[in-house]
Formats: sequence, C-alpha cells, structure tokens
Amino acid sequence: MIDLSVLCILIEMHFFADFVLQSDSVAKNKSRKNRVLLWHVTLYSLPFLYFGWLFALVNFILHFVTDYISSKITKKLWAQQQTHWFFVTIGFDQMIHLLCLVTTYVWLVG
Repeated sequence: MIDLSVLCILIEMHFFADFVLQSDSVAKNKSRKNRVLLWHVTLYSLPFLYFGWLFALVNFILHFVTDYISSKITKKLWAQQQTHWFFVTIGFDQMIHLLCLVTTYVWLVG
C-alpha cells in the first residue's frame, strides 16, 4: 500500500522531472538520437535520488525503455498526422511511468 501523500509527491516529481526538466530540443530529438534520450532520462532520474539510488536507477532504466518505445511510436504518428493516436500514446506513456514509480516505491522503499 502507498500513502496518499507519497503518491502525490511521486506524481509531482514525475511532472517536474519529465516535463519541466525536458527542453524543447530534447523533446524533439529523443526519438532520433539515443544520446539525447539518455540525457533526458538522466535529468529525469536525478530528483528521484530522494528515494535512494536504487529507486532512481530502476526508474532510470524503466523510463529509458518506455520512452525509447513511445518516442518512436509518437514520431511516426505525428508524421502521419494521427493526432488522436499520438495523444493516446502520450497518455499511455504517462500511465506506464506512474505505474513504474508507484510499483518501485512499494517494492523498494515502502
């Protein structure tokens, strides 16, 4: 079980790490260059060191895999002007990130 206050902190940290810390350049290029994706995931993971290095490392790996796949899909959908499925994929990506954070918190920290 996870405390509601911890859940709120994880959601807030995720928003900050995944959106605020991601520059426009990174958002546009992480689907084309793995080093850009690696930079994004590194910055993303830093705030999660608050919960310990293992928590940050596991979520680094999970975030990289998720974004590697979702960024390839969204790039194609955007190019095909499949706006609805583009945003469905973005939403699914966010759901996966949050499920990973909650699951790893319960598993490693809580």
